[in-house]
Amino acid sequence: MGKKRRAAILPTNIILLQNVVRRDPESYHEEFVQQYSHYESLRDIFLLNPSADQGTDFADLIGFVSAVCGCYPKETAKFPDELKNILLNNHRSLTPDVREKIIQCLTMLRNKDIISAESLILTLFPLLEAYSSNSQNASTSSHHAKAVRSQIYSTLVLLLKAVNTGAKNQKINRSTQALLFNMLEQRDGRGLWATKLTRELWRRGIWDDSRTVEIMSQAALHSDVKVSVAGARFFLGADKERNDALEDDLSDDESFDMNALKHKAQHNKKSGKRGKKIEQALKTMKKKNNAKISATYLNFSAIHLLRDPQGFAERLFTDHLTNKNANRYNLEQKILFMNLISRLVGTHKLTVLGLYSYFLKYLTPKQRDVTQIMASAAQASHDLVPPESINSVVRKIADEFVSDGVSTEVAAAGLNTIREILARAPLAIEQPLLHDLVEYKGSKAKAVMMAARSLVSLYREVAPEMLHRRDRGKVASLELQSGEKKGLPVFGIESSTVTTIPGLELLSKWRQEQGEQDENADENDENWAVVLQDEEEESEVEGDWVTMDSDKEYNISDSDDEEKEDKTNDNKDEDDSDLELSDDENVKESTDAAEDADQPAKKKQKTVATDSTAAMNELLSSRILTPADFAKLEELRVQAGVDKLIGKKQHNEEAIDSTSLLGQVKYKQLREERIAHAREGREDREKFGSKKGKRDAPHSTTNKEKARKKNFVMMIHKKAVQGKQKLSLRDRQRVLRAHITKQKKKGH
Repeated sequence: MGKKRRAAILPTNIILLQNVVRRDPESYHEEFVQQYSHYESLRDIFLLNPSADQGTDFADLIGFVSAVCGCYPKETAKFPDELKNILLNNHRSLTPDVREKIIQCLTMLRNKDIISAESLILTLFPLLEAYSSNSQNASTSSHHAKAVRSQIYSTLVLLLKAVNTGAKNQKINRSTQALLFNMLEQRDGRGLWATKLTRELWRRGIWDDSRTVEIMSQAALHSDVKVSVAGARFFLGADKERNDALEDDLSDDESFDMNALKHKAQHNKKSGKRGKKIEQALKTMKKKNNAKISATYLNFSAIHLLRDPQGFAERLFTDHLTNKNANRYNLEQKILFMNLISRLVGTHKLTVLGLYSYFLKYLTPKQRDVTQIMASAAQASHDLVPPESINSVVRKIADEFVSDGVSTEVAAAGLNTIREILARAPLAIEQPLLHDLVEYKGSKAKAVMMAARSLVSLYREVAPEMLHRRDRGKVASLELQSGEKKGLPVFGIESSTVTTIPGLELLSKWRQEQGEQDENADENDENWAVVLQDEEEESEVEGDWVTMDSDKEYNISDSDDEEKEDKTNDNKDEDDSDLELSDDENVKESTDAAEDADQPAKKKQKTVATDSTAAMNELLSSRILTPADFAKLEELRVQAGVDKLIGKKQHNEEAIDSTSLLGQVKYKQLREERIAHAREGREDREKFGSKKGKRDAPHSTTNKEKARKKNFVMMIHKKAVQGKQKLSLRDRQRVLRAHITKQKKKGH
């Protein structure tokens, strides 16, 4: 195309002009000025009458100037601010096409770094609030409002993802989160889009801090029904969505790289060296993905990042379940809040005593979705709640669900729920009620029998003394006899034994794993280095004044004879105690030998029955804890806390699936169900039937075929051969006819 012909076409073909301006801005400066002046005239006309139809020329000119404004920064210095003002002041008067074009152009300017990300966010959020409110202008249809909200929502998500790529942009994140807090403070439906945006950013892993969780906690306490339900669903399902999205992204990346490597291996020359390189590349890629997961996503659950879980749970219970405004929620939404509150109580071991009495009115077999309510009641149980509060729930479930007059699934659901509650709070049941529930282990219904047996297995571990002697089992009975099982502690009374050092079981377990058997470990100078260093520091200040407390007694000795006498008496007492212990051990060994001679199986059970409590008692009684031991104990405590934070779930933190409470209840299938079940097993298989006699696959010959090829002398002694010689004429004819008929069927 000639230059003259192109010059004639450029004023009417904006797309062609945009292309050539990008290639050579200086040569087409006059054409750009001409189009920009046209844009200014249309802009002035629009500002005089915003409600008039602007047509497509105005939208095309906006797109053209936005695409090439980077080439002429001086001429277009005011252009971005003009677009913002037009959009913010006249967004309801604009046609849908022009409004959508302006938003796209502002996004383009942000991608070209002509405007900042914060400026674009401040421009889009007022529109999101305006089109999210219920009091919209009648001229804006619901269809157009929905399109605007969707466009702004996707633009904000992509923008925040771009600014947080590589490193977190805390400035943009904080400013955006402040805008979301402002949307939630307005008690209307605008906060719903704040919850949608926050949940999507959490799912993508863009926002994963406590401030994000604070936004959703405010949403869960919102007065609007939709906003509060959306906030509650975030805490119950957003973590699973984030993990699933991460796994999908990694699987897509792996499949893409895998196909590329396979394509390279197929078309290049094959060699062992190149194959090893491909395998090494695959291993490296997987390691990088795993490193990315471990470094970026530490599985910090949203429930764990709450700043005030106790206050949050109490406000949820008061505002959404017991308040006079709780009637605005239907049963499904109330169950949702029950589930959330119970998860909070179980995870953080909170105390919301009114929750357990609230469960009572819903715990009946005829209640709709009662299994979900029962699962919530089990999740809200832990050992720091007074047993009387949980006992009312256990007794209600036992009275309503566990009896001879109910169906199998009702009884199984009741027993399974009681087992889940007692696994978290073993003190919440009386011994007579436990004996009654255990008797269902002889039920003919398999689901009820298995549920009762699981209850027996639970109390064999935690409190075998509460069971009948016949239900305790051999291991638990031997542990009770040997004193290894001390029984359940009384609620509210702390044990006075030395085994109550926090984290002592961690130190005992670590020593067992390390296999330390050094009896003189207490005398090692390195373990006491901390104390010796402190004593040296104290000795350096000798001769200075020492501050004495007036209300404290001090024992002052004038000579060292008293100390020597005390040490001598102490050593003598220790020797006597050692002697007594050795005598007791000899008596015990002789008794054990006699029992071994009579009952070898019983000794084997004693050897197997070990407990961590006995290991801790042995640790404290056999050695003195040194400063090095206390330092290791503190390290193990910190490690246990870190393991809990990074996602290693404790027993109270596990969510209970309501479908698992019903147990395995089987009914006789209908004919159609049996046929469908049989067809499922035949999928991806060849034709169902025997392959005997088929020659398709290679196989060995049969004995009958081998006998035909043998020498006649080798077969003459067989009865089948000798019998042929003795056949009558009639029998020979019958055999011949049968042979002819068989050959005809084969097609010969």
